[in-house]
Amino acid sequence: MTAAFVAAGLGIIPGTAQAADPVPVAAGVAEAISRASTSQGFHSPADRTVRTTLPATEGKTKANTTTAAPQTAQAASTEQAALDAGANPALAVDVSGTSYTAHGIQLTTLITSADFALDVVIDWGDGKTDTVTAQGTAELHHSHTYDKSGEYQVQVKVTDAANAVQATNGGAFLTPGADFTPHVPTRLLDTRNGTGTGEPPAKVPGQGSARVKVAGNAAIPAGVTAVAINVTVTETVDSGHITAWPGTGYDRPVTSNLNYTAGHSVPNLVIVPVGEDGYVELFNGGWSAVDLIADVTGYFTRASDSGYTSMTPARFVDTREGVGAPPGMLGARSAFTTLIGGQQGVPQNITAVALNVTVTEPQGPGHLTAFSGTGAVPTASNLNFVPGQTVANAVIVPVAADGTIKIFNGAWSPTHVVVDVVGYYSKESKAAFLPFTPFRTLDTRVEQYGWTGGRFRAREYITQGFTPEGDAPAGVEAYVLNATVTETGGTGFLSVTPSPSALPAPGEPAAPAAARPVSSTLNWTAGATVPNLVQANDGDHGVINFWNQGHEDADLVLDVFGVYQSK
Repeated sequence: MTAAFVAAGLGIIPGTAQAADPVPVAAGVAEAISRASTSQGFHSPADRTVRTTLPATEGKTKANTTTAAPQTAQAASTEQAALDAGANPALAVDVSGTSYTAHGIQLTTLITSADFALDVVIDWGDGKTDTVTAQGTAELHHSHTYDKSGEYQVQVKVTDAANAVQATNGGAFLTPGADFTPHVPTRLLDTRNGTGTGEPPAKVPGQGSARVKVAGNAAIPAGVTAVAINVTVTETVDSGHITAWPGTGYDRPVTSNLNYTAGHSVPNLVIVPVGEDGYVELFNGGWSAVDLIADVTGYFTRASDSGYTSMTPARFVDTREGVGAPPGMLGARSAFTTLIGGQQGVPQNITAVALNVTVTEPQGPGHLTAFSGTGAVPTASNLNFVPGQTVANAVIVPVAADGTIKIFNGAWSPTHVVVDVVGYYSKESKAAFLPFTPFRTLDTRVEQYGWTGGRFRAREYITQGFTPEGDAPAGVEAYVLNATVTETGGTGFLSVTPSPSALPAPGEPAAPAAARPVSSTLNWTAGATVPNLVQANDGDHGVINFWNQGHEDADLVLDVFGVYQSK
């Protein structure tokens, strides 16, 4: 077993060693969350204060309004002048709200007032309030965590009962975190026939990009913040990589989402922020033209919808053993239905499920499509395969009201299918997606991340700690990663699971060896470079294990794209 606290650097291209200043992984994640979450907020200055005169208390005199703390003679004189005027003429409130997590707000209230006792009520806009007191001019700080994503009207009401006057101010707070809405798998782009391009069919040139319209397309609403799309590169004549990013107004990251070689069709699920113009861009990092396909499976908005719950990967289907589906290969041009809701810790009434789907022992070329347990087979695909290939891909698929999904074999030959569940989306789940600029956390080919363990050793695992003691990002449900295995010496597969043990402190003995998992995240053959999206749960100890389940050494590259956060 190899166990180490890995470090993270910014902006490294898979396959290329570039200089970067390494920082600890957890520090990198914490900093990324801080930068992403502070993008939202509001400020309503004092001149927007709404003053209201309250009904005067019967028999109010100087004697019965001396509830304030003892004052100097000058302050008492000022108070009496305000009383004689029948109001607190200076009373005003300045309110600022700043986000700090996917659902969290930090509120700063600046009160300007004569020296009277004040009652302060903070209405967070979600049915919850905080009540405090203040004395005269004051600065107050409060924080609050919303249960769900959305826009909330925050209001601060300051009451000076002695002078029968009230000051109110506030603003609209939009949570940085976004909830998920599942979408029937739908093709948004296909350069082979011009779908989604507005142009005649044409390949994406080397070092060129294809723009994909998301907002306003296929019933996806305006205001969408991120999208889950299955990207497939095909008709390749050379090697290269594809990078997805928001496009106009954003710098293209130097990380990649999928890698390809000549003559192969490679899919990968991508969760990518949507640009302010409603588009995402797909960059061809190779030197030769390729065709690109993009199928949407869901999108994220700041309106309250489905949150995410991660789980330890669990095997739901294996046609080789008759688990979750009839035993034997899935026939050509046919589908099976499998129950997800209510099984193996997954609750009823989920809206979508995050899977890792693997095809193995296919008898011919083809594609596989996952979709809701009700409805027609969509034209979109989730993974492509050739005879004899074992290939896996991450999938997010809508779940029918009865808790079922279907898997369709689009080939003209049978194949075995394996399905592992890694998480689910539901109205009750609270974790919202918070994307940030991708950065690298591990590359076993170089030491600049603090990694000194060498290659990704056969039948062993690498332990990565994201939350060392005292520096744990709050409420992280799962990390959205892209795992790439390269420089492979034989066949194998990658398993990703939460560690059953915490990272040992310096000088302490190594943690006990973890049990070997049976789930798979991606599969490879000799000489291949294979990527896959991973939505990884770091368990109770803030640690994730990455297993090389092959019998030959390989190299592992990890890039972080965002988190699901419940706070």
